[in-house]
Amino acid sequence: MSNTNISVPIAAIATACGRGGIGVVRVSFGTQRGYAVQEVIKKLVGQVLKPRHASYLRFLDGIGSTLDQGIALYFPGPNSYTGEDMLELQGHGGPIVLKLLLQRCLEAGETLGIRLASPGEFTHRAFLNNKLDLVQAEAVADLIEASTEASARSASRSLEGRFSEEIHQLVDRVINLRMLVEAILDFPEEEIDFFEIADAQGQLSSIQMQLDRILAHAKQGALLREGLSVVLAGQPNVGKSSLINALVGTELAIVTPIAGTTRDKVQQTIQIDGIPLHIIDTAGLRETHDEVELMGIARSWGEIAKADIVLHLLDARVGMTDEDEDIAKRLPTGVQVIRVLNKIDLLSEPSAVTHAYADLPMSILLSAKEGNGIDLLREELLKIAGWQTGNEGLFLARERHLAALREARAHTEAAAAHVIQNGGVLELFAEELRLVQEQLNAITGEFTSDDLLGLIFSRFCIGK
Repeated sequence: MSNTNISVPIAAIATACGRGGIGVVRVSFGTQRGYAVQEVIKKLVGQVLKPRHASYLRFLDGIGSTLDQGIALYFPGPNSYTGEDMLELQGHGGPIVLKLLLQRCLEAGETLGIRLASPGEFTHRAFLNNKLDLVQAEAVADLIEASTEASARSASRSLEGRFSEEIHQLVDRVINLRMLVEAILDFPEEEIDFFEIADAQGQLSSIQMQLDRILAHAKQGALLREGLSVVLAGQPNVGKSSLINALVGTELAIVTPIAGTTRDKVQQTIQIDGIPLHIIDTAGLRETHDEVELMGIARSWGEIAKADIVLHLLDARVGMTDEDEDIAKRLPTGVQVIRVLNKIDLLSEPSAVTHAYADLPMSILLSAKEGNGIDLLREELLKIAGWQTGNEGLFLARERHLAALREARAHTEAAAAHVIQNGGVLELFAEELRLVQEQLNAITGEFTSDDLLGLIFSRFCIGK
């Protein structure tokens, strides 16, 4: 975010673009208080507003004529979303009406230096004014963007502070251990075995166990937020389009007996046990001189390169052909591959799972047309994702949270090494504990660079 000056009033339309029954314009008044704020409010609605009281009023233009009618709400700081004096005008949700109302707010507050808010600036101010920590601020955006019920509930838990509480408890334990170390360092003449007396190894092991538990929950939460990219790949006419239709539960892709019907990717997000799966059906992979089909095939390989899981579809009647072997050789290393042998209904074979062996990937026999084996495929996708059912207390997490937790875990390992090496070097042990705390504090925003804050809040929608 380019402008972090929280002394200046800001305004924005807080509801989504387009027409709606209700539209909201928000104003946060920065460091302005009292008379200056009320003067702006009187220009907009013709009277002083009672705090935290909904008033049905006319919204006025510069000459006192009615722009719209609706609900006006005034929230004096610090008891507001941003921690500043705030005004919300809830009127009709027409784009033109809202633009006129926003322009009027800018005109009425011109003497205060009011300006348009940047994306995420209201929440950024809430963070800077200690109304939310960084995890909770990110949860606001995650709740808005949630694609499944499970991810929405987990984002709500993060917004309530569940994730932050876990981090703060862990930080407190690290601080307590650091205090003991620093106390011993302050009195070096005392010949005592700190590591034995303070049970440093035991305390550190307990911290590591708690950190591992938080990291495991965070991984599950990140899976809820990001989901998995599952790409269907294979030769033409092996049933990729039928499989995506079976997984999605609707006729999303065109299915014909003509090879090469799919010329471009077809994408749909579904959920299995609350996990978003971004299913992508790609053009059949084969040698061709058709320029349009060649473009589709090139895009297919691009999607395969970005996939978390590749479903390599085969015709169960013929199995792996030379062409399929060529496809298998080109699949990127490090990407989980499942071979799906489709069309078992034409062989009267039962659905089954053959687990990976040596260098052979897992295989699933199914019929996309009849639906046999689709549940087996769904189960295996969840297993590969590492999803554990029954995680009702999950909080949503981001990749930066995982990275910080992993770094903190690495520093605890380094600290543990100093307990048993070199007779226990207290200074080095203390430094590793400091780095553990620094990584944990970066999660909640107590130690975070301005550049990172700008990146995080710039991805929010305007008005939030």
